[in-house]
Amino acid sequence: MAEAEAPSPAIYIPEEWSEAAAAIARGSSAAASPPPVALICGAKNCGKTTFSRHLLNVLLRRYKRVAYLDTDVGQPEFTPPGFLSLTIVDKLTPDLTIPCLKTPERCFFFGDVSAKRDPAAYLKCIYALYDYLREGHRSLNCKEDPAIVGLPLVVNTPGWVKGVGFDVLVKTLRYISPTHVVKINISAESKNLPPGHFWLDEDYDESVHLIEIKSARQDSFNRSVLTQKDARLLRDMRITAYFRQCFPSSSNITKIKELAHALASHPPYEVPISAIKIKHLHCQVGS
Repeated sequence: MAEAEAPSPAIYIPEEWSEAAAAIARGSSAAASPPPVALICGAKNCGKTTFSRHLLNVLLRRYKRVAYLDTDVGQPEFTPPGFLSLTIVDKLTPDLTIPCLKTPERCFFFGDVSAKRDPAAYLKCIYALYDYLREGHRSLNCKEDPAIVGLPLVVNTPGWVKGVGFDVLVKTLRYISPTHVVKINISAESKNLPPGHFWLDEDYDESVHLIEIKSARQDSFNRSVLTQKDARLLRDMRITAYFRQCFPSSSNITKIKELAHALASHPPYEVPISAIKIKHLHCQVGS
């Protein structure tokens, strides 16, 4: 039977998804094997975020910590919109329906909710975050069990998978070289990614495990499978939650307008002009 994350009554994880997550966790069960690096990809609203949350929980039952590289600047998991981030997660998420802000290990402010305006800068941020992880967090303590101490990586990607978006995804896959690629397919075949190891040449490395699963919005009992998304509403909620940290928890701030009024009334921070550096994102300033 399918495994449900408890307590999470509004979300049902289908058996196919549970088996995929379990296969990724089992893939590195041998003591000499490195921790898994799993990249999740697929069209918009196919369930990438929900699957990524479930996979995090499955991996955390085997490992002490799991790295999460979020490349979805429009609907990030742990940060406000417009950021690419690397977060080290060490606690289970008991309810898959409730995203929460976390302090990232490292992040970049991209300044847009889509990579379309500057794909080169977007890829540069991804490469820098991955390099930081590889250089700073891949060492194992020889005195402990590598299967427990190792740091697996989950990479969540946006649903922009056509045109330039496809090229960006291919470059991301080739740079990170994941051990597992989870491709989620939807019923509209024309919107899906190409079949097979689409990002590799014909002589691909057979050690790369491609897992294809189907998107599903509800099961036979009409239980929700995916966290329903309203992109603009989610962005507003994330921005509000982020800036609410400036105020006491008792403050009644639930809407963007209330947040704007509270921020306007808040004493400003003072910093020396020498500490300010201005950078124009995605544009050039004329002379």
